[in-house]
Amino acid sequence: MATSITKPSLPSPKDIYKTVLSNGITVLTRSNFNSPSVSMGGYLPAGAIFESDEKLGLADFVASSLMRGTKIRSFDTIYNELESVGASLGFDSGVHNTSFGGRSLVEDLPLLLKLLSESLQYPAFPKDEIERLRAQFLTGLAMRAQDTSDMADMALDQMLFDGHPYSRPSDGFPETIQSITRKDMQKFHRLHFGPRGMVIAIVGAIHPKKAVEAVEKFLGGWQVPGQGEAAVLPPHKPVRKSMRRHHTIAGKSQTDLLIGSVGPSRKAPEYLSASLGNSVLGQFGMMGRIGDVVREKSGLAYYAYSALDSGIGPGRWDVAAGVNPANVKKAIDLIEKELRRFVKSGVTKEELADSQENYIGRLPLSLESNNGIVSALLNIHRYDLGMDYYQRYANMVRAVTREDVLETARKYIDPDRLVISTAGP
Repeated sequence: MATSITKPSLPSPKDIYKTVLSNGITVLTRSNFNSPSVSMGGYLPAGAIFESDEKLGLADFVASSLMRGTKIRSFDTIYNELESVGASLGFDSGVHNTSFGGRSLVEDLPLLLKLLSESLQYPAFPKDEIERLRAQFLTGLAMRAQDTSDMADMALDQMLFDGHPYSRPSDGFPETIQSITRKDMQKFHRLHFGPRGMVIAIVGAIHPKKAVEAVEKFLGGWQVPGQGEAAVLPPHKPVRKSMRRHHTIAGKSQTDLLIGSVGPSRKAPEYLSASLGNSVLGQFGMMGRIGDVVREKSGLAYYAYSALDSGIGPGRWDVAAGVNPANVKKAIDLIEKELRRFVKSGVTKEELADSQENYIGRLPLSLESNNGIVSALLNIHRYDLGMDYYQRYANMVRAVTREDVLETARKYIDPDRLVISTAGP
């Protein structure tokens, strides 16, 4: 007799449990008893936006130090305890937030939360570990300086977001990393790490109320009376004219090229039409139209695609290509021509339909794992998408018209005001 496999349902208000602890921590949970594990993820407002220009990289330095030793456990003890049960836990930082993620068997969730709690509340910032990390960061920055892709990327942000926090590299510069002291790290931690604004999502083989009780046990008593307010993004100055910058790195055989403009934020009403338009422009199939024209037909690039990066503030919409230095001008001309076609006539009915079906079809795949659902819950919370977002998603995607895509493309991409960044020989 054939057995039917039950299809996992999309997250909805019926199965997402949300609660806010008395100290301000938001807890999002969803059960999944198909696997014996749990995944956990979250963030708190302690990102690079709080750094001064002189201390760029400080938030990243602090986030990377949290598990290098606490006032209760040494670096080795923390990792031995995680390894002994096959669990993982880690921290990362971005412009707005310090984020964390981990996974374990359900019976080891208390250990995961205990180590998370200790790392957040009681990091020791051991001097020897700080110096080891500093050496790693400086090595990473030396490698970045020789990476054509990284340097083109930095130059594009500096031009697109001039005078805005998004123009600064969150991993800093060698001189800023050298200047950061243990006192700077302790002060940053004291001012910006606290329960207010923190969000934690837990998905797996556990009842939601049990998950909330576990978070309450380890983090419910955390109080930071002097915790700084979440930073407000300054307004972004629009790009008024075309700009171009080349960063020379001697001895390279490839030039990395970026052509970009400011894109919509994740909360913008036209985000979905921008995303679907971008899929046609440089993602779908063999990297969309850009990949087809620049790489497949002309053979001008090792890779060529477009990307839309949208978050809390202004986004970035760009085309990237890796080209032979002799072909840079030809590649730029071809990409500009393709962008002019894109803003003149938009996408065809077939191109849009293909991308829409791709978006709808891949959604369940992205939500197959506990990790995927953790990311989904954090996204709907961070961008106020609504708990029923995934129930509405297919209809929202299908509702995007060719006119919507064209209007959005014209709003954000002006072929006469493109920002061009290159790095190479």
